[in-house]
Amino acid sequence: MKFCRTGLLDIAYLEGGPPDGPPVLLLHGWPDDPHGLAEVAAGLQHRGYRTIAPWLRGFGSTRFLSDTTLRDGRSLVLAQDALDLLDRLGIGRCSVIGHDWGGRAAYNLAAIAPGRLVSITVLAIGYAPNCRFIMPGFEQARRWWYQWYMMSDGGAQRVRDDPVGFARLQWDSWSPPHWYDEPSFRRAAESFANPDWAAITLHGYRSRWLPEPVDPRYDEVARRVSAVSRLRVPTLMIQGGEDRCDPPSESERDARWFDGRHERVVLPRVGHFPGREAAPDVVDAFVAFHDKAG
Repeated sequence: MKFCRTGLLDIAYLEGGPPDGPPVLLLHGWPDDPHGLAEVAAGLQHRGYRTIAPWLRGFGSTRFLSDTTLRDGRSLVLAQDALDLLDRLGIGRCSVIGHDWGGRAAYNLAAIAPGRLVSITVLAIGYAPNCRFIMPGFEQARRWWYQWYMMSDGGAQRVRDDPVGFARLQWDSWSPPHWYDEPSFRRAAESFANPDWAAITLHGYRSRWLPEPVDPRYDEVARRVSAVSRLRVPTLMIQGGEDRCDPPSESERDARWFDGRHERVVLPRVGHFPGREAAPDVVDAFVAFHDKAG
């Protein structure tokens, strides 16, 4: 594990592969951590890529430098964190693979810094133009029960009281039964012990639907993201055919929002965690797409 200090964070990250290889930034999802993309990283390193996999704010050993910084968990803020990390590491242009929350950050990176990206590969999450969340229909609203739960003060307190139990519910219900083993979950759950995990989790979801306070230092980023609906960065979307949180039906019409090349791969018998459930397929799809994009 390495650390990189930005203006607001001490970011913990994993790095591997040849230092002069094409850089790939791996952004993990919620509720998970970089180990959710570890097999993807290993596969990419074997093929000559350099991988950088940070713990997002509020996860693992990544820490805020000040107790007074508002714990803002919006996806546009995660995108800026990623840019800050790339700047500190001296990486001018790279590819991004993002799962779940990391996927939303990847879309936002494509909106605010397209010149920095060779391509983005997004796992499990469809695109929300202008970073706006539209109230879903009844079936999707039922799948997103956990988001409505966090909107209530009582539900929010339950998440603070038992973050690991709350995360396990998502692992148990978002993919086909028995898809993970206990050591894998326990390893990821170590990252949920971060003192800011609940605050970032709650703000990340509550700010989608409620008028939550936000960190004003990101107002310009928010303005830029909200002004972009169509993306020109080459984009690969990989989704599990058995995703019980964000099923393929929710992303099947996303291509209309992309002026750049857009491809979509649906993996059969895979749920919400393609990086864990089908890492070789993710690596193969990324490499094929990257070769065209580069």
